Amino acid sequence: MNSESILKAVKLDLKKYTMNPATRKREVRLSELKEYFSNPEAADRILSSGRDPVVYEYYEYSVEEAVGHMTLGLTIIYPGKVGKEYFMTRGHFHQKPAAEFYLGIRGRGILLIQSEDGRTDYVELRPGIIGYVPPGWGHRTINTGRGKFIFFFAYPSDAGHDYGIVKEKGFAKIVVEEKGKPIIVDNPKYAGST
Repeated sequence: MNSESILKAVKLDLKKYTMNPATRKREVRLSELKEYFSNPEAADRILSSGRDPVVYEYYEYSVEEAVGHMTLGLTIIYPGKVGKEYFMTRGHFHQKPAAEFYLGIRGRGILLIQSEDGRTDYVELRPGIIGYVPPGWGHRTINTGRGKFIFFFAYPSDAGHDYGIVKEKGFAKIVVEEKGKPIIVDNPKYAGST
């Protein structure tokens, strides 16, 4: 067999929630995300107690970041909150207009999407539910359950990521806990259309 083959079998382990091989694996801790939450002071209180929890981790597999290729991945968002706001990914827009999809595997959460002019929509993800992100829309995922929220994703490998615009301006909506249930509310820190 040719060791230079581009065709790879990627194993998604649905018991350990890992992906192998992965060209990238990363843990993202609260200290890296505190500015993405609507209440960074609440994040500072957690961090000043000596804790810096892993908020989420992901595995990605990409043959090549070039036109025509796909990047596949698995994300695990841990349960938790910063103030009333649920743990989430930082969120991003793609540098090139590109669609993306998410397939819920375990737990429950929300896929929140936002257009460049600030319109928002969402889908509740749970096992077997697919959420679709249209080209040009920013997106982030939020764990609204009590256990791990795990999903599979795929997008064009050459799409690129713009995290800076989300860090600078935020998303128009956030997901918080109110009376034990998740609700979507206006983000008090939202700085306007991208």
